[in-house]
Amino acid sequence: MSYQSLNPFKSNTVPPEAVDAFHRDGYAAVLDVMTDEAREGLIEEVVNSKPVSDFLSASPDERVRPTYFVRPWNERGPWGDSLIDAPLVQSFLAATIEPGYHFCHSALNVAPHGASRVHFHQDHHHWKHENPVNHAERDRYYIQILYYPNGFKRGDRSLSVIPGSHRVAPTAETTPEAMLSGACDEEAGRKLECVHLELPPGSFVYLNARLFHGVEPKALDSPQPYRIFTIDIFKEAGPPHRYTQAIPDDWLANADAHRRKMFDREAYADECWHTGV
Repeated sequence: MSYQSLNPFKSNTVPPEAVDAFHRDGYAAVLDVMTDEAREGLIEEVVNSKPVSDFLSASPDERVRPTYFVRPWNERGPWGDSLIDAPLVQSFLAATIEPGYHFCHSALNVAPHGASRVHFHQDHHHWKHENPVNHAERDRYYIQILYYPNGFKRGDRSLSVIPGSHRVAPTAETTPEAMLSGACDEEAGRKLECVHLELPPGSFVYLNARLFHGVEPKALDSPQPYRIFTIDIFKEAGPPHRYTQAIPDDWLANADAHRRKMFDREAYADECWHTGV
């Protein structure tokens, strides 16, 4: 079964309030939007893949790391593959950053009991590094679509955000502590506060990577044995970002014209930072 025959979502239409929320808050949470077949199929593809299956079957002491994480996530099944440019994904990108975008990279994370906190951070990788900063590229969109096929409860490996923090210019002084101290409220045009989300299974978050976000720990006594998180990242057309991945040959061989356009960009290389300042 190919991605062309699958649509993982119940609707292809972007809710107007989601676009407003994205621009106002830096993210939009789209709840219970995956079909039951897609949600269950994606979970099955993830947990039955050999690396994840081996990880979950090992004892905590046998695991090399507390969570399973891979970037880029290239070994996708049909449902995972269908997420890359499903009609709803295309609609969201067109409604928020216009059609000039590229697929950047993806990742997969499976977090069992005991997974530690991920502190507040930004993910706009084209400027936050030791190399020369291309300021024109720094201010362009870098979009993350975060999928949660089995969801999460507030405080239990949940996503935390600081709505409005994407409006503050990204400089060395832009830190989570500064955001929450009130020092950046005037620039953001609002009071910046932490919000802990709770999402039902089959939801996703459409997020501006300049937004400060983090992840709560996975409780040792959580009734959910593990939380699954997959992510696809898109960037405005232009030079590669830190993790812009090489596109696998089989992805290109099976791609339609739209996918080929999304994939038509250079992968990351050290010299990409020296394109101008």
